[in-house]
Amino acid sequence: MKKINARLDSISSPFNNIAPWFFRIALGIAFFLHGYKKLPAPFMMEEQHRMVTWFESIFIPMPEVFVSIVILVEILGGVGIILGGLIGLFASQAGHFTTRMSALFLVILMFNVFYIGHPDWFVWPPMKLLTSEQMFLFVLSVYFLIRGNK
Repeated sequence: MKKINARLDSISSPFNNIAPWFFRIALGIAFFLHGYKKLPAPFMMEEQHRMVTWFESIFIPMPEVFVSIVILVEILGGVGIILGGLIGLFASQAGHFTTRMSALFLVILMFNVFYIGHPDWFVWPPMKLLTSEQMFLFVLSVYFLIRGNK
């Protein structure tokens, strides 16, 4: 077992620096696309209207403002996660900060998604929570909040 692990380590070690990029790119693109599809363009109005209507139905004040905030956080947070890594290649502290701040806003967003949008997912056993895409987006956001670019 020890020899097999040593061999696998020698094969995979050249990829240690790029491994987090798989998470970074997946998270960044996922959030960007979630926000992009809500932008107020003629072919995307249905998604935004549906979200505003839903916010109104649960009595969130100024639903248009909150939908705009959600869109901005999704787009800028997704872009920020990717840019934080790229900036970090040239300016490590600035990239680290960009990654962490982007992740912080995404964690806050996802916490509200769970609390406002899916409180029923926390009923035991939490099968909907554990099998949802949102859970993985939340966990990856927490990862980048904790790790930044390190």
